[in-house]
Amino acid sequence: MEARTQLLRYRAAEKVNPSTDLLDKALSSLPHGPEFRFVDRLISLDPGKAGVAEYRIRGDEHFLRGHFPGAPMMPGVLLVEAAAQLAGIVAQSNEASTRPSSLRLAALRNVKFFGTAGPGETLQLKALISGRLGSLIQANAQVLVGIRVVMVTQLTLAGSEC
Repeated sequence: MEARTQLLRYRAAEKVNPSTDLLDKALSSLPHGPEFRFVDRLISLDPGKAGVAEYRIRGDEHFLRGHFPGAPMMPGVLLVEAAAQLAGIVAQSNEASTRPSSLRLAALRNVKFFGTAGPGETLQLKALISGRLGSLIQANAQVLVGIRVVMVTQLTLAGSEC
């Protein structure tokens, strides 16, 4: 089955329902400070394989003031960033395999935006690891608001081996 189709069918409750401690540990693996994290809650995690998370757009984020005045929306590049952060969490969650450290977004393919998201809405992030080669991780990701898909992409993360 094509990885993108597989991602669309991935169900949030199929694997682990992570605790707050697991989310804290996962977020600490990201190189971002709290001001630039776009994962509030980890819904499910299949370590090293797939995950589902949420980010609620509160409305007080600094980037909303200028994007766009009077009609704020989450910038598309930050939708991609949110998906990449979840992919990084998933990639680094498998204790049984070599986990790259200091993951960074290295490449994007087939980014498509189908809608927008604004204050008060909750983004549902989904990431499915589709390949690994050394410190390179490939993932398929999507962002939804409710049942509406607003962004899909294939991304590559690069890091160093630990």
